[in-house]
Amino acid sequence: MTVGELMAESGVAFGTSGARGTVVAMTDRVCHGYTAGFLRYLATLGEFAPGTQVALAGDLRPSTPRILAACAQAVRDLGGEPVYCGLVPTPTLALFAFAQGIPSLMVTGSHIPADRNGIKFYRPHGEVLKEDEAGMMTQQVAVDGRSFDPLGSLIGSAPLPTPIDVVPPYVARYRDAFGSATLAGKRIGIYQHSAVGRDVLVAIVEALGGEAVPLGRSDEFVPVDTEAVRPADIELARQWAEEQGFDAIVSTDGDSDRPLLADEAGEWLRGDVLGVLCARQLGADRVVTPVSSNTVLEETGAFAVTARTRIGSPYVIAEMNSQIAAGGKRVCGYEANGGFLLGSDLANGVGTLSALPTRDAVLPILATLVAAGPQPLSALVDALPPRVTYSNRIADFPTESSKAILARLENGTEGEQLGRIEHAFGAVAGKPVRIDRTDGLRITFGSGEVIHLRPSGNAPELRCYSEATSAERARTINDAALDVVRTILAKDVATPA
Repeated sequence: MTVGELMAESGVAFGTSGARGTVVAMTDRVCHGYTAGFLRYLATLGEFAPGTQVALAGDLRPSTPRILAACAQAVRDLGGEPVYCGLVPTPTLALFAFAQGIPSLMVTGSHIPADRNGIKFYRPHGEVLKEDEAGMMTQQVAVDGRSFDPLGSLIGSAPLPTPIDVVPPYVARYRDAFGSATLAGKRIGIYQHSAVGRDVLVAIVEALGGEAVPLGRSDEFVPVDTEAVRPADIELARQWAEEQGFDAIVSTDGDSDRPLLADEAGEWLRGDVLGVLCARQLGADRVVTPVSSNTVLEETGAFAVTARTRIGSPYVIAEMNSQIAAGGKRVCGYEANGGFLLGSDLANGVGTLSALPTRDAVLPILATLVAAGPQPLSALVDALPPRVTYSNRIADFPTESSKAILARLENGTEGEQLGRIEHAFGAVAGKPVRIDRTDGLRITFGSGEVIHLRPSGNAPELRCYSEATSAERARTINDAALDVVRTILAKDVATPA
């Protein structure tokens, strides 16, 4: 059976960042098969052979240890040596594996609920990109009944190795680049919830001279989505800020590769705003970001070259590589979720930041705090051009329905499409003037406002991104657009004319 056939059989597919599926579908058999396909593909590139070490780590979901054990067994079955790095942030694993020049994989579902999980794969010096996923899908894997019971569980798998400690080099990366006193005098709340990097964040803040105050630690998995922050987390941050007088509150998603940063009033900053502030502080010359990110990137005029891609770190990395090949010296990228990718080694005042071309939550947090200096974080944000983004989603919305809705809107000539869009959304945002199909359907209206609809690549959700000149307006048009989808467009698709 090929990995592609296993994908079709199980429903566990490649999304925007690795393989994702329900925990029920991600049996040992499926996870073993995906890992074997990954290693067989690397063997065709000369990047894996018997005896090769493969680093593994995971997040704090209840299903993660079982999946890790299945992946480790696949490494052994192909003659490799699993190196278990424990439950640590995704960028911490990547930093270690890249330094060692060995393949790696992270078991994580990122921000999605605990009934789902995933596996993110890394080649020895970078993420698996979309062309690599295509190569993996053709690999033959052994998933017969001799190694698995009828439910797909491994028979007689070995326990995970004793974990090694890969956290100190990750902490040192930021201490050495920014200096051990760069956060001196700052009191920073650490919203820990169930993020795998919750204690690592404390260690980094303290290593840079700040006072770290842990908040909201949870033994249950909390699906914190940095693009669609839960109302409960919005209120929590405001309460903590009012009661405890922080300079900032920081957090991450489940695998700690996407940041959350709140100002002194407890207002969470958007990830695409963090990306701009970080890139500017680092003196980037070329910046890459998905089409869904805030257009404040271009409006600042701070960067010689900006480029837009489809949503997902593999697309951002591929374009960063193109920008480096075209002569970029200080190349970086970021996503609307706040994850920041560094494509070049950068001198940074005290020290040098080595390239880390995968999503990282720590760099945008620290660079923004440094950029603010003694002024409040809110003042730094207020000085940007007035462009505000907001995102939300309809959960448990079948991907097929999302695609059918977009297909209905995009049918016909461009004039017919604009007319159909105006009929659906004219009362929400006015007359549409431009359509961008880079990823989903992104509509710009005459007012400059934006509504962007896109099926999630990781879960059965329809995401909606909106942009306006104020936070209130961005949220208003987002809510209204999702209401149109629920009450009109979904009905149209269910009962086609």
